[in-house]
Amino acid sequence: MKEMHGKAKSWLERTFPERQIYHRSGGSVRYINITQRQQVLAAAGAALAIGWCVFATFSVISQGPRLSAHNDALDRNDARWQRWVNETNARAATAQSLLEERTEAFQRATVEFEQRHETLKMLLEAVQSPESIEENILRGNGANFLIEAGIEEGAPRQSRPTPVQTASLEVAGFRENIDQLRQEQNAFLDGVEQVAVERSEQARGVLQLTGVGIGRFEEQREMGGPLVELSSMSSQYGLSDSDPQFSERAVQVAARLQEANYYQSLVELLPLGEPISVPFRETSGYGLRTDPFNRRPAFHAGMDMGAYHRAPIVAAGPGVVTYAGSRSGYGRLVEIDHGYGFRTRYGHLNSVEVEVGDEIQMGDLVGRMGTTGRSTGPHLHYEVWFRGKTYNPVNFLRAGQHVHQQG
Repeated sequence: MKEMHGKAKSWLERTFPERQIYHRSGGSVRYINITQRQQVLAAAGAALAIGWCVFATFSVISQGPRLSAHNDALDRNDARWQRWVNETNARAATAQSLLEERTEAFQRATVEFEQRHETLKMLLEAVQSPESIEENILRGNGANFLIEAGIEEGAPRQSRPTPVQTASLEVAGFRENIDQLRQEQNAFLDGVEQVAVERSEQARGVLQLTGVGIGRFEEQREMGGPLVELSSMSSQYGLSDSDPQFSERAVQVAARLQEANYYQSLVELLPLGEPISVPFRETSGYGLRTDPFNRRPAFHAGMDMGAYHRAPIVAAGPGVVTYAGSRSGYGRLVEIDHGYGFRTRYGHLNSVEVEVGDEIQMGDLVGRMGTTGRSTGPHLHYEVWFRGKTYNPVNFLRAGQHVHQQG
């Protein structure tokens, strides 16, 4: 040990002998003494630094491929996650766009159905008898499209069956509401049409009782029935061009309503009331008879009714007085125009209580029973005219009794 220690000490003295570093400045010389210990510490520090640099360099060189592979894997994972995020966002955007599109389509359909619903309500309001509507309901594109509701259809017309429709939207929870709206709207249409058809047929039946052929009423119109133009109906009932099938159906129902209203207006204006407001008796009928003056066969163009002197004579229907005064054969005469080609005459009056141009209603006093003109005693000579031809007043009286019983 002593020998090895001596050799080590001898090696250190040879390798790191004590050294002086001289420094001359301004004519004076100085020196720095570097001991053996300081040299050993400096050499050890340099060796450690070199060793660390070598170790670090070797580590970097050896770990480089491994780090590169790890970084590549991380990059691949990042790319995969980024693709997944992008695909997810794309699917979410597509789903959102589809939802918005279907929601918008549903909203459009809902608005359209609400408009159709309002149209149907307006059609219901167009019927003049709300009570009959409720009873029946509880029981149960700009083109000139023309509909003629034929006036001479003999058999009662039946309402159309409810068409089978398929909901066009597939948004969950919406289809049932849309189908319900459609069914309700179809029920409205069928109910309104059924009421219109029934009322039209009732009015046509009354017109048939008068003895005036239905064809005669048709002749006085330019077309064979109520004329409905789709463009005007669309604006009147708020119809939309987006559903031409519904628009056509609504116009057809509206045509039924107009036809029913036309016939009812005829019935309301016809002279169907009794021309004497007190009990009376028929003294001479309409048609061929023996003339009371010359005892020869003659045609009697009216109906004679007897009561008592100055019995009240009233209008058989609403209208306008077109004649009030004396006329040959009739004596004192009142003539009333009821519209649609109908006129009534009240002859042999004792006094006339109206003037030409007066607007009167059924039952208004027009004169008093008398025996003026070509008459053998107090009575009323009553005539019903339609388009220049006389008709049997008895038929109008019977039709009037039918109307009152229906009411």
